[in-house]
Amino acid sequence: MLPLEKNQVLDTLEYSAEVLKAIAQPTRLRIIELLQDGEHCVCEIFPAIGHEQSNTSRHLQMMLKSGILRQRKDGLKIFYSVRHPEVFEMLRLAELVAAREAAMRAELFSRKDAL
Repeated sequence: MLPLEKNQVLDTLEYSAEVLKAIAQPTRLRIIELLQDGEHCVCEIFPAIGHEQSNTSRHLQMMLKSGILRQRKDGLKIFYSVRHPEVFEMLRLAELVAAREAAMRAELFSRKDAL
């Protein structure tokens, strides 16, 4: 692997931040979880996550623009899928960190209550 130049490192860090921002929202995380079993039409996504179609479409467009999702049209239907399977691993790791942090906080609070 070739070393990256300083400009490339900054670009990579900036894009990494953009990717993380694109998925760092509960509705978007629900969409990604739904797409783990394959592509879905918008008409399937918005009822599954319990949001209005316009709101869901806004989130889908944001993730599409950032490269998280890909889009396919079939007649009048628009289907979305996750472009990079690594996104699912990122989600799994975020859930693991959140679970560990919650356990650590619960233990800390239980110690304070015992005092």
